[in-house]
Amino acid sequence: MAYFAGLDVSVKETSVCIVDDAGRIVREVRVASEPEALLQVLANNTYRFKRIGLEAGPLSQWLYSVLAEAGLPVICVETRHMRAVLKAQINKTDRNDARGIAQMMRVGLYRPVHVKTLRSQKLRMLLTHRKLLQSKAIAVENDLRASLRNFGLKVGMIGTVKFEARIRELVENLPDLAVLVEPLLIVRRVLREQLGILHRRVLAVVRDDDVCRRLMTIPGVGPVVALTYRVTVDVPARFRNSKAVGAVFGLTPAKYQSGENDRTGAISRYGDEMMRMMLYEAAQSMLVRSTPAVTLTARSRQRLFHLVFESHDGRALVPIPKRSTSPRATSTL
Repeated sequence: MAYFAGLDVSVKETSVCIVDDAGRIVREVRVASEPEALLQVLANNTYRFKRIGLEAGPLSQWLYSVLAEAGLPVICVETRHMRAVLKAQINKTDRNDARGIAQMMRVGLYRPVHVKTLRSQKLRMLLTHRKLLQSKAIAVENDLRASLRNFGLKVGMIGTVKFEARIRELVENLPDLAVLVEPLLIVRRVLREQLGILHRRVLAVVRDDDVCRRLMTIPGVGPVVALTYRVTVDVPARFRNSKAVGAVFGLTPAKYQSGENDRTGAISRYGDEMMRMMLYEAAQSMLVRSTPAVTLTARSRQRLFHLVFESHDGRALVPIPKRSTSPRATSTL
């Protein structure tokens, strides 16, 4: 007899539900969210599991790797699809969610998601931390600009290297303001130093990666864009064709059809937000910051205007049908 299991994982405990091929509940238990505790329940020779469902979440990559190495048929399930199915339940509890996941595994009503390799997870962490430090440094600089503007002190157009010297110059004769500005300057200096360390790490990784170096031969694609694309795609063999990559990035139009209504909307934006942002920056660089080494013909520039996409904040471009003769910028603001 085949058995199916559903795991509802939280930070401390995991609810486990095991059902047979007829849908009858065989066992329900709550264990610690640790691989050893889960293996004690799932590695029992009494059950011959056909599928074990695990919802995608913060601990899913860690638990998935351990269970897969133990030879268990574990499947990481897409979160939005699972939430829609479990929403039909009247009472929302961890126990009921585990039951629902087990039943989804039994009837095959699930969408598996790709669990990235360990190397891609580490590189993704590097990109995320770099982006975090960059955003915090920019936030500190903007706060300094806005605060000093209240006293008639205008920073003006200044680069990151001379920014601190410019701030000190403005508050040189205002010791009361200088005391308040100094802590932010120290924080900004540390953020910029650590950001430089992470960015140099990104450059070192890209320098030793043949795929990233090949991607950087494309005009507008730099080290960060190339590495982001490399990490997001991870294993190219998981895509049936190149068109499927756009859907994973959330760049394909959403479709709504019911009866006589048939609408094609904006892009789904269900994919990786960072990847869409990087692709937008690469496309914008080709259109706006072209150098003599990256010369675009009139035909190529016109095609680029028709191949940009729309992001969640409206900065990007959306695919325009070929029948359109002029570029059309759309905004979701």
